[in-house]
Amino acid sequence: MSRPRIGAAPMSSAERQARRRARLRQQRPASPAAPTRHLASRPARWAAAVATLVRLQQEYGDWLDNLPPNLENSALADKLQTIVELDLEELQAVDLPRGYGRD
Repeated sequence: MSRPRIGAAPMSSAERQARRRARLRQQRPASPAAPTRHLASRPARWAAAVATLVRLQQEYGDWLDNLPPNLENSALADKLQTIVELDLEELQAVDLPRGYGRD
């Protein structure tokens, strides 16, 4: 048993596909909202970044302390010493603005 015709002439493949896509769009529920990213506050992100820098500085200090004697006067030792000598206490002591009149 064949389907009854909708119009006087048979539909082309493109017309049938367009009709099917339109029907599917009507049946499909609206797509859910995209998940939003919840970032930590700027002061919290600052504190985390500074803590990471301090931890890395300590790791570089340990690396410098454990260098073999043949590398103590090398370019690597100079670079590690430069990192260890950075003063990160200023970054830890920064009084960050809270914004929106809460300063």
